[in-house]
Amino acid sequence: MKRWLSFLLTLVLMPLFPFLAVPASASAGGNALSLLSINVRKADAHLLRCGSSVYLIDTGEKKEYDTLYRVLKENGVTRLTGVILTHSHSDHTGGLKKLVQSDIAIDRVYTTAYYAPKKADKENPIVKALKKTGLEPVYLKSGDSLPLDGGEMKVLGPIEKRTSSNEENSNSLVILASGGGGSILLTGDMEFPEEDDLLAAGLIPHADVIKIGNHGEGDATSERLISAVSPSVAVISTNSEDEPDTPDPRVMKLLNKYKITVLQTQETKNGVLVILRDGKVTWELQ
Repeated sequence: MKRWLSFLLTLVLMPLFPFLAVPASASAGGNALSLLSINVRKADAHLLRCGSSVYLIDTGEKKEYDTLYRVLKENGVTRLTGVILTHSHSDHTGGLKKLVQSDIAIDRVYTTAYYAPKKADKENPIVKALKKTGLEPVYLKSGDSLPLDGGEMKVLGPIEKRTSSNEENSNSLVILASGGGGSILLTGDMEFPEEDDLLAAGLIPHADVIKIGNHGEGDATSERLISAVSPSVAVISTNSEDEPDTPDPRVMKLLNKYKITVLQTQETKNGVLVILRDGKVTWELQ
């Protein structure tokens, strides 16, 4: 009887609360695109799946590697089509060295073509982590694409190199992943300068889901960006204990203004799972 009542309640609520009406499953399956934003505290690590393609976008901090590895294994990951490092900062690349030494096979490693070191001769930490592994990074910039079974992955940015280390966030890869009848915009740590570049070039499309740039800090996520993307769901990877200024009140107010469902990794044990299937978005906090 309880199951029938639950079913009837779901039918009644579906038109009003679509995100509640269709709960996400643990795996995307079928012709679906899924993003599991892993809770690695204030850092970034996102597991993107579509068909047989499995990508890890960023690897979190070194100290959170055990969490990253556990979640990957719990989700059945034994091989990665690719590891994508959006830029060089340690909260995006810290787990890379241990990951390439683990029992998870990695086909390729990708990163941004642009790097602004604090010292002119400082080696890119991504290159350093891959030494003696047999892997070399594939460098990406605006206009490039990556293989995605049953979908598409397009690199929107960066368009140009930021030469100051203070602007390294705006050397971030910005990627649009399409599949399951919808799309996800992955922004790395893109700040206002890179946002302005992409908006001016007409390269920011609509997307059903956006991964908010730079952990929801106030130096990213302009109203122009949100208006152009017009997402229904926004994912923020952060931890307010580690970064008290995240998510920024302005960013939260902006997302609320556009009636966007906001999901934060810090509100979960393992992460936020978002699935696009048949043009519908579902999600759950794991």
